Amino acid sequence: MRLWTAFSEVLHTQRGSFFCWVPVFLGAGIAVYFHLKFEPGPAFVAGLAGAALFLAAGAVQRLPMAFLLWIPALIAGGFCLASARTHLIAAPVLDFRYYGPVEGRVAAVDRSSTGALRLTLDQVRLDRVSPEKTPFRVRLSLKAQENAPLPGTWVMTTAHLLPPQGPVEPGGFDFRRHAWFKRLGGLGYTRVPVLLMETPGSALPVAQLRRRMAEYLQQQLPGKTGGFAAAVTAGDRSGVGAETLTALRRSNLAHLLAISGLHMGLLTGFVFAALRTLMCLSPWIALRWPIKKLAAAAALVAGAGYLLLSGGNVATERAFVMVAVMFGAVLLNRRAITLRAVAVAAVIVLLRRPESLLSPGFQMSFAATAALVAVFAALRDRGGVPGPRWLKPVSALVISSAVAGAATAPFAAAHFNTIPHYGLVANLLSVPVMGTVVIPAAVVTLCLSLFGLEWIGLTVMNWGMGWILAVAEAVSGFEGAVSQVAAPGAGVMPLFAAGMIFAVVWQGRLRLGGLVPVTVAMWLWSTAERPDILIADSGGLVGVMTSEGRALSRAKGQGFTARIWLENDGDRSAQPVAASRWVGGLGPLPAWEGQGFRLVHAPGKRKLQLLSTCKEEDVVVSTVPGDNHCLLLTPEVMRQTGSLALTRGGKLVTARDLAGERPWTDWQPEGAGIRRLRQLWLQAADQ
Repeated sequence: MRLWTAFSEVLHTQRGSFFCWVPVFLGAGIAVYFHLKFEPGPAFVAGLAGAALFLAAGAVQRLPMAFLLWIPALIAGGFCLASARTHLIAAPVLDFRYYGPVEGRVAAVDRSSTGALRLTLDQVRLDRVSPEKTPFRVRLSLKAQENAPLPGTWVMTTAHLLPPQGPVEPGGFDFRRHAWFKRLGGLGYTRVPVLLMETPGSALPVAQLRRRMAEYLQQQLPGKTGGFAAAVTAGDRSGVGAETLTALRRSNLAHLLAISGLHMGLLTGFVFAALRTLMCLSPWIALRWPIKKLAAAAALVAGAGYLLLSGGNVATERAFVMVAVMFGAVLLNRRAITLRAVAVAAVIVLLRRPESLLSPGFQMSFAATAALVAVFAALRDRGGVPGPRWLKPVSALVISSAVAGAATAPFAAAHFNTIPHYGLVANLLSVPVMGTVVIPAAVVTLCLSLFGLEWIGLTVMNWGMGWILAVAEAVSGFEGAVSQVAAPGAGVMPLFAAGMIFAVVWQGRLRLGGLVPVTVAMWLWSTAERPDILIADSGGLVGVMTSEGRALSRAKGQGFTARIWLENDGDRSAQPVAASRWVGGLGPLPAWEGQGFRLVHAPGKRKLQLLSTCKEEDVVVSTVPGDNHCLLLTPEVMRQTGSLALTRGGKLVTARDLAGERPWTDWQPEGAGIRRLRQLWLQAADQ
């Protein structure tokens, strides 16, 4: 009885923060759904939805502790929400390699990580493919031109298309799941020019406005600043070069490219402050009108316009939801910046796009926002930002940059395997310029364009953006500016996130208990082991861990896979350096020999022909089929399992093992070759 009383008293102290746990449990249900290895049937989901409604009905009853029923109700609701979203947006996906005519309407224009111009097409038509099997969207990299058509333009070309590919290693980023929720059913490239079939007309007017605005900014602000300006104002990153992008990433300033919480907050904050100040200049208006609410409403409209102009991607949509909640609180005479407001924004985002829970943008933005709100709330309760009055703005800037950087660093390291060591310095030198020069200048430019004086604002924007890019280049050039970290194990980040959420949301000294799972997660991360052997699902690359790092079987080709493997190892080496670590082989064929096991890489038909004989314990990886009676791993065989990871303890893990059989996967039944490989590897480990 005493234990129950103590439990009741503890919960009573948390009553003010109950709503902050709603997105936590809702997200827990979404996470459970996405981590399943099978797709639950309609009957199960319907039953779970009924159970969620029943529990929610019980939670509103006036009974002791009845509100605790919200926990399972929200978890079950999150699960059903993710399942419904998965099936509601289902669209056809190619299940073969396509080469031939491709027609469609340009929906978006961007650039790949290598700098190639890309077109996303909708209303697609493929030769000899029925409409029922034609992808809803496809994405093409252009190899033969640099001038992209306007969105809304109907185009035609001849292209190679492939289905979205799975993880480059088991447990890695699953691009197929990402493509499923973007309704991308095919990706590829074209080496011939894209032909314009029909002018855009009035189709996709907002996308056309974005593209014209981006082109105008790049003409008025030539060079790096033009591409940077187009990215910040119109969300068009096609003008940002690879060198600029690398410098921004190495200096931890790449977040300035994405129109997210920082940009939306700066823009709406400037509009709110400017309009409120202007209205305060007139005593007649200030004394008769609710100027604070009018300024908040105008800032909200400005934020909605920025959302449309930027393309309305997930990051910008999430940022707009957060500022909308904040200004909505102002309109309702509520405190704008609280953990409750952050929770409301998180719930709205998860209800709209439950899959965003798994994205680095969602995790990093809400981690930074929640940490900032919690820290500054604690400082407010203790008398505000420390230091003399004239120094408080500087102190607040340093504290906010440090807190946001510390909150997002683990998630950035987990997703991108890098830690920028001078990111705090770069942000302290750049973010104030973005807030006080670039964003205000962009708003002023828009206003002055009505009078033909936009050059004044553009000049100021050029100065501010030039400074930011100069800081990025200088900081990225520091010795040891970036270090690589190995990818964490499967349960590390959920454990870390759970601990941090408890430390931020829980009220009272018990919140320090959240540091326990955080510490355990960091220890697990530091002791995580990488696979000894990795085999790409294309058969084009093999990587073996050595005392010097991972040795790759090729110095060229399969560059994306090689880069991801090395990054996940925490290795900054280039692919040729990693290939030089490979010692030995069968003449020109790279081969790794263990105890009772030999792995040979023979990519291409010519190299496979060099392999005249095979031993019983040989496993040959190739990109083409062969008839030399080897245990051959080809793309056709690897479609059964995806990429492979082997450890010297005899464990063989496939991408299929970890990803499961879901709507976005396309595994074939595992064949005798893979079963034989498992047996050989286990026998080698026993020896």
